[in-house]
Order: sequence, then structure tokens, then C-alpha cells
Amino acid sequence: MVSLRWVLAFILLVSFAVFITFFGRLPALRQTPIGYLHRLIWIHIPNTLLSIDNRLTAGRITRSLSRFGHFMMHDRHPAIVIFFLALMIGGECLYLPSVWHRLASFTKFTVLVAVLLPYFFLYLSCTADPGYITRENHAYYMTLYPFDHALFHPGAQCKTCKFLKPPRSKHCSVCKRCIAKADHHCIFINSCVGYGNQHWFILLLVSTAILCTYGGLLGASLLSSSIKQHFVDWSPWSPRKHGWGIYVVIWGWGIQTNIGLGVTALLAGLTAPLVWGLLIYTLYLVYCGTTTNESFKWSVFKDDMEDGYAFHRHMPSRRERDLVKEPICRRWPAEPEIVLATTDDGQPPPAQMALAGEGEWKHAWKLKDVENLYDLGLWDNMIDIFVRDYVFRARTDDPPAEREMRRKRAHK
Repeated sequence: MVSLRWVLAFILLVSFAVFITFFGRLPALRQTPIGYLHRLIWIHIPNTLLSIDNRLTAGRITRSLSRFGHFMMHDRHPAIVIFFLALMIGGECLYLPSVWHRLASFTKFTVLVAVLLPYFFLYLSCTADPGYITRENHAYYMTLYPFDHALFHPGAQCKTCKFLKPPRSKHCSVCKRCIAKADHHCIFINSCVGYGNQHWFILLLVSTAILCTYGGLLGASLLSSSIKQHFVDWSPWSPRKHGWGIYVVIWGWGIQTNIGLGVTALLAGLTAPLVWGLLIYTLYLVYCGTTTNESFKWSVFKDDMEDGYAFHRHMPSRRERDLVKEPICRRWPAEPEIVLATTDDGQPPPAQMALAGEGEWKHAWKLKDVENLYDLGLWDNMIDIFVRDYVFRARTDDPPAEREMRRKRAHK
């Protein structure tokens, strides 16, 4: 039982560390214990170690680790993808051979489907063009979405790629290229998630979440059947019947009877909530009509609004536009209604600033008062992801109540 306890402790520690790493940076969790632990692990502890190293070795160890860490975190390499594949393949090799003869034909079929789909979607997520912006397709991506004059203003230029930044794009420091509808750079696919592969990434999350859940439940069922052969009156659904202590001991005995199946099923069961959490957060962003990159931009806007540094004014219904900097987007059903801007001194933007709009600048105090131009409702948001170049219907006839609902939903 000593070795099993160490295995369980290691699995729990890794699962907890992954949860902190993935979710600790989210704006919604910034002021929670999860956010504090993330800053402790990734900011305060490294700074303390840096201070100690500066005193003892003049920073030589830190510089060496920094170069290695920069390569791991800021350069494209398949290390994490290989680790991910090794984890899945290794777990399945420990899991399936010892129990395959115990599975019914239909269960074998469902297991094969559940096992193969993550590999299929991982391949597509890794190899698909996420939306790299080049000189050849730049004009296309400039008309893919309209500028919202809030997060994305016309005329902004990428300092690295040296061309105008299309709406919703972002330059990735790891890929060293601009990405259309950039969501985030994912180390598990060694690529960015963007306009070209977001649908494959979502399907990868769905298939992986199903695999982990199915693997954990099937493993628990198989182990429970083995336990019942020795403890006839034992039931996995009645822990109080024998007491929690005996209940846990019996589970531990069952895992040790098939350590490969038991540890792999336990790892799958503990990993499933992490994958489901990432999937639910991703689908929530789809529901809100935003991306991970844009959600962080809105969180910065929220802070500026609370400090009184954000302003807005109306966009004129008829306005002259520079078609080079702001080409017309004919596939999108909405145009910006307001202009958002921030200042450093809490005063309205000066008249010489080249910003669109008309009328006086007014303070913007809350995100719920600002409409997200890219939120068309859940169904159309999904169409935008899964159906390429879809032309949406005009939204000029949307009732005010529906517009208000979208505005509040986008900035919860």
C-alpha cells in the first residue's frame, strides 16, 4: 500500500498543479485562492529563488534555467505534444490489453472510437493552418471581420510582420507570425488556436474529455466487478455500509490486483474534470462571442473603467472610411455603434487623436453597457467557427431586448 499511496499522491499533485497552471490566470479567478496560488507558484517563488541565486552564484544558475525555460515556453517544439502522446499511448497500453477479453463486442467498438478520435483531432489541430496571415492572404483576413473600434481599431500595424493588423488578429511570440482570430497558443498542439483550427481544437477537447471520463468509469466498473468476486456484499455505491476507511482500503486492494488498469483509470478520472473545465470555459467563450485573447483585453478595459480611464462616444451612421485601413466586411451582419478609448490621466481623448465617432466623450463605467460586436448569439457563433466564410443575415432588425441580452452576456 505504500507504493500505491505514493502513486496516488503523485497523480493528485500533478492534477492539482495542472489545474492551477491552466485556470489561475483567468480574470474571473484572479482574486480567488486559485489565482493566489498561481501567482505564488509562478511569480513569488521564482522571484525568491532568483534573489537567492543572485546572492550565491551572481545569477548564473538562473540565467541557464532562463535560457532553457525561454526555449521551452517561447519557441515551437514538439516536447509537450510528445509527452501528451506518450501519456495517452502508455496509459492505453497499460489499460487495454489486460481487460480486452472482458469487454463485450459493442463495448470494444465504443472503446476503439473513444481511443482513436483524440488522435484524429490532435493530428488535425496540429497540422491545420491556424490562420497564419501572410502577404498573399492579408487582404482576405482584413475583410473577415469588421473593426469594433473598441478592442481593435483600424490602422494598427504589426511591428514584427510590418503590415496592418486585421480585426481580431494577434501576433504570436511563439509562432513568430500574426494569427487571424487569435485565441491562444496551445502547447499541447504546438500551435496557435485561431480561425483556421479552432473547430478542430474544440473537437479535440470534446473527444479527450469523453475519453478520460469513459476510461475512468469503465475502469471503475471493471475493478468493482473484480472486487465483488472476493467481497460479495461490497458495493461501490454504499461507502457507509462498511465505513469509509474499509471502503478506501478495499478500493486500494482492487487497484493493486491490476495496478496498470487501476492507476490509469484513476489518472483518467482525475484528469477528466480538468479537461471538462477547459472545454466548458472554451464553450463559454464561444457562447459570449469572444476569444481567450479578447477576454483578457476586456478584463484590462474593465480595470480602466473602474479607474475612470475609459471613454466612449457614438459612431456616426454615415461615415467616411479609409478602405485601405478599414475595408468593408460584407459577411458580418453588424457594424460598430460606439467607439471606446482609454487615456492615462482620466481625461477625455484630445481632439487631435485620430479616432472615429462623433459627439462628446463620456465615461464608460461598466462592461455590460458596451456591446460585443462579435457576439451574434450561440448558434451563429458556432456557425462562425465550424462553417468557413459563412455570410450572416443582417442584424439591423434585432429588437433592443435581444441586443441588451447579448451585451450583458458578453461581459459577465
